[in-house]
Amino acid sequence: MFETTQDLLNTVKAVSIFGLAFFACWAIFYLAMILRQGFKIIKDTRERLHKVDEVIKALKEKIEHSASYLLLIGEGVKKLVDMAKEYSGKGEKKARSKKQEVRSKK
Repeated sequence: MFETTQDLLNTVKAVSIFGLAFFACWAIFYLAMILRQGFKIIKDTRERLHKVDEVIKALKEKIEHSASYLLLIGEGVKKLVDMAKEYSGKGEKKARSKKQEVRSKK
């Protein structure tokens, strides 16, 4: 099979080159897979950031629209409080007048 040492040297060189080529292909494949996963992570992150941005914009719009109604809501609450005070004031006056009538009858 091997007649000279040169044949043995050529065979060893061929096996070594094959081994280096195999290792290089394996390393390139794993590097490509790592880059692919990195790109997927970046894509998912961009999508999530886009969704977060949309939610923030929606909240901002809702806050801006509700801010225009805050004055109206405040006025409505103020009127309700005034009405409650008037109602409770009338109830106290009626109770006082009844107590005075009972006392005057005695």
